[in-house]
Amino acid sequence: MAEHYPYPRFSLAERDRRWKAVRDLMRQHRIDVIVTPNNTGHSTDFQANTRYLTHCGGGGDADVAAVFPLEAEVTAIATTAQARWPTVQEWTTDLREARRNYGRVIVERLKELNVDRGRIGVTGLGEVGGTRTPEGTILYGTWKQIREEFPQAELVDATAILAEVRYVKSQEEIGVLTRSMEIVELAYQAEIKAAQPGVKDWDVWAETQSALLRNGSELPVHCNWVSGKNPKRTLTRPSMRILERGDLIINEVEASWIGYRAQGVQPVFVQVADPVHQELIKVQREVFNRLMENLKPGISVKELAELTRTTAERVAPQSGPATGATAQLTLHARAAG
Repeated sequence: MAEHYPYPRFSLAERDRRWKAVRDLMRQHRIDVIVTPNNTGHSTDFQANTRYLTHCGGGGDADVAAVFPLEAEVTAIATTAQARWPTVQEWTTDLREARRNYGRVIVERLKELNVDRGRIGVTGLGEVGGTRTPEGTILYGTWKQIREEFPQAELVDATAILAEVRYVKSQEEIGVLTRSMEIVELAYQAEIKAAQPGVKDWDVWAETQSALLRNGSELPVHCNWVSGKNPKRTLTRPSMRILERGDLIINEVEASWIGYRAQGVQPVFVQVADPVHQELIKVQREVFNRLMENLKPGISVKELAELTRTTAERVAPQSGPATGATAQLTLHARAAG
């Protein structure tokens, strides 16, 4: 067995829990094997299913695909497979070299499994579109090789199966997400300390990023950002502008601990906040606390949206700079893992 580098890892018990849950659903849907394609797009979000099943992943260019049979051994497919992945995890031992042609090796493994006339599930096929992936996440070249080599097989979208399993979190996963959020909070402390008049916006962002990394976050992560007197929408990166007293920085700060991302959206003011923003923060706090009291199993998104609206109406100032403030619900499923 290869010696493992000191990375944080999930347990074998967590692996067995996941594999059983996925295979139970595969039996219900009469699926013989699931293919999770490599795709490091969107800060590796698009191949989260592969990492979820194999524990292979981490790093912005770590392309990994997987073949997950109903009963046989799980296979991870990567470039430089044997040099990297036995040293960071113990879940998956069938590690195959792709040499950047993932479809070829996926096909080879599927042929070993004798699924020529079977039912092959593929995640990210596009038939079950995610909110950010309506066109799917599998590369055309990979899809083409599978389709041409298995003309008699039925190819179905298995995205919903992995989504259903991943949405139910174990205690291990909850602990990992908690750690990810702790890292985000430490990054905000660094941002607040660095955000002073005369400091370059980019340098404040760099201090925030540094805090993420020093405390164990992987890269890549999302980190949208903008500063100004009253910016309305984050950009994909900071600018070279010099901060002034009263500036507002709005951001999306994300950490990744074992690939599990928590995200914060917290405004930071340079020394002093505008009176309008001070009043709006009071409204936001009331709305947030009210929603957290009601964010429980059984409540619908529609009910939460209505509660957001009515709470804002109740607590919005009737006079002053924030008169008539409103609020709307935004749900952001960052913690799918």
